[in-house]
Amino acid sequence: MTQPTDIRRVRGHRPRLLDLFCCQGGAAKGYADAGFDVTGVDIAPQPRYPYQFVQADAIAFVLEHGAAFDFIHASPPCQHDSECQRIQGNQHPDLIAPTRTALEASGRPWVMENVRGAVPKLHRPVMLCGPMFGVDTYRHRFFETGGGFTLDQPGHPVHLVAQAKMGRPVPPGHYGQFVGNFSGVDLARRVLGVPWMNRDGIRECIPPAYTQWIGAVFLASLAPVLGAVA
Repeated sequence: MTQPTDIRRVRGHRPRLLDLFCCQGGAAKGYADAGFDVTGVDIAPQPRYPYQFVQADAIAFVLEHGAAFDFIHASPPCQHDSECQRIQGNQHPDLIAPTRTALEASGRPWVMENVRGAVPKLHRPVMLCGPMFGVDTYRHRFFETGGGFTLDQPGHPVHLVAQAKMGRPVPPGHYGQFVGNFSGVDLARRVLGVPWMNRDGIRECIPPAYTQWIGAVFLASLAPVLGAVA
C-alpha cells in the first residue's frame, strides 16, 4: 500500500475525513470511531448527521476542497443500481464515473462505496459483509479504492443464519434485511449500530463497523510516515 507523501498528520491531532453523499452518517460513525475528524457533505439537509455537516453538491465540493482532507469517502447514490428501484421502474442518475473523476482530481487517498448492482462499474472492489465484523446482517457493500490506498479482501464467512424476507418482521434466530419499508427500526438500530437514525437512513446506510475497519487500515498505513516525522 502506498500513500502520498504530504499526509497532514500531526501527532495529537485527528486526521481529516471528507464524507461525500453522507446521508445520516453510517460511514461517518465508523471513521470517527477509527480516529478521524469527520466532515459530511450532502446536497440534501441532514439534520440527523452527528458530525460537522455542509449542505452542498458533493462532486463540486470535493473538486474545490478535497485536497484539504487526509482521506475521502464517497457513497454516490445507489438507487441507479438498486434492484428495488429497477423493479419499481424509478429513474436515478448514475454518479459513479463522475465521482471517481472528482476523487482522482483531489490527489488524496479515497474509497468509493456502492451496492452489488454497481460492481461491473467499480474497479477491483473489496466486498464487506456484516459477519466479517460481528454485525448480524448480510449487508454486502462494495468498496473501490484509489489515490494510492488499497484494501485486501477479508475472508467471507459462510452465510449460516437464515435471513428474514424483505420488509418482514425478523423471526427469532434470523438476520434482518432492513431495506425498503421494513419493520423493526429499533432492532435495526441495535444491529447496525446507528441509534440516531430513522428508517430512511437505516435502509441505505453503511454499518459503521465497515468503515471503522477501513479507517483503521488507512491509519495503520500512516505509521511509517509518522515514524519518519517523529
